[in-house]
Amino acid sequence: MSQRTYNQLWAEALLDLARLLYKERRADTPRPEKDRVLFFQRVAMLYVRYIQIFRKLEEVYDQVVHPQKRTDIRAILDSVMGRIMELKNEMVDKEYSEYHYVDDVVQDLKLRPEDLDIVVPRYFLSERSKESQALKTMLVDIVTKVKERESDDQQAKEMTMEEAIKIIQVVERARQGRLRAKLNLQSRNMNRIYRTKDPGTAGVESAAICIQKVWRGYVQKRRAKVARAEEKIFLKMAMHPEYLALQPVEAAALAIKDATRVKQAEHYDDYLKCIEAVTKHLREVESQDMSDALRDQIRQWFLECRYANGAFPDFPTEEVGGSSLIFSDKDPQQLMEEIAAKEKEEAKDKKSKEEKKEKGKGKDKEKGKEEVEEEEVGLRMLPSAFLSELQEGHKTYKEFWKTRNETSNFYQRHEVELIKEEKRKIVELEVRLKVDEQMRKELAEWKLNVDKDKGKGGKKGKGKKGGKGGKKKKKEKDLTAERTLESLCEELAEQGLLKLPKDVKIQDYVGDYSYLGTTLRQNDIEPMPSLTDVRQILSLYAILPLGAQVLHENSPLIKSILLAGPPGVGKKMLVHAVCQETGATLFDLSPMNTTGKYPGKPGLSMMMHMVFKVAKLMQPSVIWIGEAEKMFYKKVPKEEKEMDPRRLKKDMLKSLKLIKGEDRVLIMGTSKSPLLADIKSLGKMFSKIILIPRPDYGSRCILWKTLIEKQGGELTKALDLSSLAKISDGYTAGHMVQVIQTVITKRRILQQARKPLTATEFVAPLAKIDPVFKEEEEALKNWYTKTPLGKKRIKAANEGKEEEGEAQEKEKDAKKGKK
Repeated sequence: MSQRTYNQLWAEALLDLARLLYKERRADTPRPEKDRVLFFQRVAMLYVRYIQIFRKLEEVYDQVVHPQKRTDIRAILDSVMGRIMELKNEMVDKEYSEYHYVDDVVQDLKLRPEDLDIVVPRYFLSERSKESQALKTMLVDIVTKVKERESDDQQAKEMTMEEAIKIIQVVERARQGRLRAKLNLQSRNMNRIYRTKDPGTAGVESAAICIQKVWRGYVQKRRAKVARAEEKIFLKMAMHPEYLALQPVEAAALAIKDATRVKQAEHYDDYLKCIEAVTKHLREVESQDMSDALRDQIRQWFLECRYANGAFPDFPTEEVGGSSLIFSDKDPQQLMEEIAAKEKEEAKDKKSKEEKKEKGKGKDKEKGKEEVEEEEVGLRMLPSAFLSELQEGHKTYKEFWKTRNETSNFYQRHEVELIKEEKRKIVELEVRLKVDEQMRKELAEWKLNVDKDKGKGGKKGKGKKGGKGGKKKKKEKDLTAERTLESLCEELAEQGLLKLPKDVKIQDYVGDYSYLGTTLRQNDIEPMPSLTDVRQILSLYAILPLGAQVLHENSPLIKSILLAGPPGVGKKMLVHAVCQETGATLFDLSPMNTTGKYPGKPGLSMMMHMVFKVAKLMQPSVIWIGEAEKMFYKKVPKEEKEMDPRRLKKDMLKSLKLIKGEDRVLIMGTSKSPLLADIKSLGKMFSKIILIPRPDYGSRCILWKTLIEKQGGELTKALDLSSLAKISDGYTAGHMVQVIQTVITKRRILQQARKPLTATEFVAPLAKIDPVFKEEEEALKNWYTKTPLGKKRIKAANEGKEEEGEAQEKEKDAKKGKK
């Protein structure tokens, strides 16, 4: 698509954004909503529509080449992502559940389920700074060197005589087997030659008839197959095979997109060079004129204040605004009054704060209770940190870019005049700061001279000494201050604590959408989430905050996430996908991985210090705790007491508190048997606990199809995926992968042309694996109700039932009174 098309898409997205901002402004004015269902529907509608705007803006930002437009689009894009995360947090707070079902909203807006996917912005990886890219390449080199060193050490081990004899025996048996097979083949070929006899004319005719019969049957079957396929395409029950493959037009479109990204980088480099040149020119040419004009204006203000008030004014401090207050189109008298009023207000605020502290706390508690009661009457939206930025971004577009004539800028390069306007303000600020310092000294000299003439002694203000303004927090000691980052990474890689993530994407975690979630909840049935819901939650909670610093600082802070579920549902895959999508560094602090490493308390503190120090320096970072239930065991099993799996528990909780908003560090735990852990400790450690269920029927259909094709299998009519999905109820994606790898071997792939795959081939290996039984799933559900969020949900449900019972009793009493 052309740049004009993307500009139109940008305009459409901001038009939708303007409508949403208008709705959100109106939503703040009415009274709080009493009906929880209606309030959730309103928030869900906003959530879905913001996702649509986010998808449009992400596509626009990826393809627009104008560097100054891209800065404005990026600001709006980050704010929209932040607003989506805020609305998600709002939905969790009001519905007491991590999973939400908005299929009724999707139906009302006439959207597809795919339109709800949270796409990962491509700039997370493409727009990394050169420093972070250099750090990541250094990390890859260190880990590969460590792996090569370990493999060389394993190869360098001395071989015993018994091992050598076994290897020679295996090789010799293989050689003899190949020779035996070759001799058998030769003997079979010789037998065929001797057995052939000269057939008669009758035999030739019967053979020809047999060949004709078989050939005609084959041709007719092939024609019927083609006719059936054409009929399905005509009825739109299937897609034409030509459209399934990548078309030349699609390949050309992808090539154009790649070329556009290259052009983006070229335009951005030219833009940076122009900024340096313009800033240098302004400092050399215009800065002197600016400073002279400022001095003259400030001196004129001094004299006007002198004539108006009979005394020189006090120069405004830099905190108030410095000389910028002087040029705000006000008289000297008004400025003096404004400065004096601000000082009085500050003094009043200090006095009022002290008086409030001295008063009894009883009144404050009563007021707090009244405010809580007023808030509990209805539901209101929480304050947003991104709405003001969204309004500013929309205002900038409306006032500047919407009406701008760009006929002369066909190649969408930067505009020099815009750079001059922006950089002139920066240069003016630099000049103003220097001039303010000079003029403060000059004003002090003027005052001294005037005071001398009047016979007054100039009093020097005493500088305030820094008092004890609260207890200073002790800085954490740097145990590795003398060591370089490279040496720390090398040591962690050698110990197996620093790893490279696997090459998987979040979109590889396939699954179907939940189509009846809203209907089931309306009938008081809690539906099990689908795999698509899990993927969406991980995108919101982990990928977006780790990928964008603005989101991590301003959105609701999530320091740790626990993924709980039966084995094989893809918990480890999701951890690696989060690292791969955001370019995060992966640290493995699983209890089994840290056993025997850094023994003793000093060693433990050194390990934790090194891991978190490198994680903050190499951010974004993910600290993975596999089998997290072992770290929080209620009772350690006898066979694991020597490993001491709970040794990291206290230090992890302390380190969790040290993670701040500016640190893009996320702790991710995975647990296949969370029932063994102390749930209170898990709740303290992990702010978000996400239960991943076994796949439902729709997800199993998609998984079988995707995994078979990935392994090299061909999908034909002989392979009944529907029956296979029905039979595999209770099995996870890991079980399916295990079965497919045993069935679809290299030899079986070669046989597919004459012997297509069937569903029965997968039944036997599938029967050998134990599924996830309903009892296990129910136990996980019951465990989840004991988590902090699960307790809130049960409490809210009980309160709702009590309110319904009271309402029914009131109705009965009213009916009796009428009678």
